[in-house]
Amino acid sequence: MKKTLVIALAALAWSVGASEFIHPMDFKNSEAEKNQVIAYIKQQVRKDYCEGELDMCDNVTLRMMEAENLSAFKKATQAKDRDIMDKVISDYCEGDLDMCNYSTIYMMYQENVKAGSQSLEW
Repeated sequence: MKKTLVIALAALAWSVGASEFIHPMDFKNSEAEKNQVIAYIKQQVRKDYCEGELDMCDNVTLRMMEAENLSAFKKATQAKDRDIMDKVISDYCEGDLDMCNYSTIYMMYQENVKAGSQSLEW
């Protein structure tokens, strides 16, 4: 019984510590998903600004970047082109680039949508 309880608590602690990315276009606006998005953003911002090459681990920077990412996530939930969004997420979250934050994803989504209607002219 003790062993089962310890394993269950360890699994719960791991799942709380490792928040998963939620695809903005799959977001259903549940409280559980809102909490998961917030946890992911906090984890990713801390990783980017406290554990990487950037040494900008102060409360002002962290809160500012968390707010920026949450705003970008909310805007990204309104995206219309699934193919472009999936490609951006693949490029920035699943490849060698470690830039899987909602600010970058939404910015690159917007740039790709805009570039799709442009062509090179003299």
